[in-house]
Amino acid sequence: MTSTGTKNPRERYRAQVRTEIKERAWEQIATAGASALSLNAIAKQMGMSGPALYRYYAGRDELITELITDAYRSLADTLHSTATATATSDADAGAGAGLAALAHAIRAWALADPQRYFLIYGTPVPGYHAPDDTTAISSEIMAILLDACAALPSDGPATPFDRHLEEHREWAGDHPASPAALHRALSFWTRVHGVLSLELAGHFTGMGIDPAQLFAAELDDLLAR
Repeated sequence: MTSTGTKNPRERYRAQVRTEIKERAWEQIATAGASALSLNAIAKQMGMSGPALYRYYAGRDELITELITDAYRSLADTLHSTATATATSDADAGAGAGLAALAHAIRAWALADPQRYFLIYGTPVPGYHAPDDTTAISSEIMAILLDACAALPSDGPATPFDRHLEEHREWAGDHPASPAALHRALSFWTRVHGVLSLELAGHFTGMGIDPAQLFAAELDDLLAR
């Protein structure tokens, strides 16, 4: 009998095989994109039959779901660590320090593995529908961003979009952020991912500009607002 929390040899072997399958899947995605992911091709690479591999993953969608979940979990953990570190750092860093730190953490995470980034923020995989548990982790990431935006001062009159968000805040869950903070979070989310997506897709190549400086300038402008 195995003790609680200890895997027996069969369970360890199964976990190892599932890990190798995911590694092979990432290799395929890097080469041909997620839409071309093939479990039969992975099985061939691993010297397995197709039916044997299906004992580990019931189908392509189950494998994609685990890859997406792993990617979201990795980003969420990165942002949790960043938010915690920022909260315990020098209080004189400024009100926008937490939001700036999150932006740079997202960029570093994306640059470390562009295919992982594109799997969750790129073009949806044709025919694939993400289950609710992946949406929950995505909401967790947004909640971290909302916390940072809610910590900033909200000066100035409400904008028309602020008023729009008073009635359309379902995407924020039960977060108590003000409409102004919701607006700030959406602006941050769209601008950060907009610049990152263009950079990672190579659209700045040949333009003679430094994407890092563009990213920093966009962030400075966003925080100034």
